[in-house]
Amino acid sequence: MSSYGNPPSDPSGQPGHPGQDPYGQQNPYAAQPGGQAAFGVPQGVTFAHWGKRVGAYLIDSLITIPLLIPYFIGIGIAAGNSEIDPVTGQSTLDNSSAGLVLILALVSGLLSLAYFVWNFCLRQGRTGYTIGKGVLGIKLVKTETGQPIGAGMAFVRQLAHILDSLPCYLGYLWPLWDARRQTFADKVIGTYVIDQPKG
Repeated sequence: MSSYGNPPSDPSGQPGHPGQDPYGQQNPYAAQPGGQAAFGVPQGVTFAHWGKRVGAYLIDSLITIPLLIPYFIGIGIAAGNSEIDPVTGQSTLDNSSAGLVLILALVSGLLSLAYFVWNFCLRQGRTGYTIGKGVLGIKLVKTETGQPIGAGMAFVRQLAHILDSLPCYLGYLWPLWDARRQTFADKVIGTYVIDQPKG
């Protein structure tokens, strides 16, 4: 009888070994003997240090500064064209200038939104790396598989960062003492950030 499609058997006749796929490749994320996933951590992989995670976030944030240039131009136009009403003491802006300021603010908002979707959802979801994570050699992965989590879950994880902010930003500091260096969002979504430079 052909054994095509069946996993290779070990000497005892059992199909395959724990942690090994049907083609003989070792899967470090697979369950170990006894049915436990060895703390869910692949051998030879280390969790990203908190400092690296902060550094990656700062790099990703700095990239947004040029995207805000239209907004700051609008602020300058508003400041240069506004007049103080001598009666009320309030600053007024003519309609044409107000419209231009609004358009420039919308441009900055759309550019920032597009960057967020591309970098934090699409790019990070598909590869595990934002621009900042790629620079510092750290990667976001799913705890069960060690693979990127996909664009949809990457977006959900960004929303879950609200949990990190609520108790005085404690969730963002949690990786400092957590054994798996996870934020609250990581724990809820089931992700790790590991040291893995881009190939």
